[in-house]
Amino acid sequence: MNIEATEVPTFSALNESLKTAYFYDCYSVELPPDSRSPLELYLSVFSRTPRWIDALMNMRNKIGVRLGLKDMGQLSSIDSQKPSQAYQIGDQAGIFKVLELHECEVILGETDKHLDVKISVAKQDKPGCTLVSVSTVVHVHNYMGRLYMLFVTPAHRIIAPATLSKLAQCLH
Repeated sequence: MNIEATEVPTFSALNESLKTAYFYDCYSVELPPDSRSPLELYLSVFSRTPRWIDALMNMRNKIGVRLGLKDMGQLSSIDSQKPSQAYQIGDQAGIFKVLELHECEVILGETDKHLDVKISVAKQDKPGCTLVSVSTVVHVHNYMGRLYMLFVTPAHRIIAPATLSKLAQCLH
């Protein structure tokens, strides 16, 4: 399984926000044909977040709270008892809220006084495979948001592909 840095899919609801984003990226992976919805893919990936990433999130939360950031919890804090069909717009799905549900994409996000983060999980069925793309878009509101991103950006470039790599391990 090869994870590649790619462009945000052209059909993504996040495209309009890229022009004003402080930071954005996208990572994609080709899987065997996969019938799961984008929300199911998100839930599968984030519920299997590597432990070392959750440890980094714990450290981020301890430091961040002192700097006025929200305690986000852990990426892996997905409610395993809640079926994907039960999620509605506005529901919490791990550390992010469900903002939009589409047939080929789910948009999740979180906002605080320093920055807005949106995540897209998009899928494209192609002959013989399913392409899954995970995009992140960040808009900062102030100096603290920019300072935060100074540290988060390099870590994100390691964390995002490592998290996406779990997708192959959770095929059906």
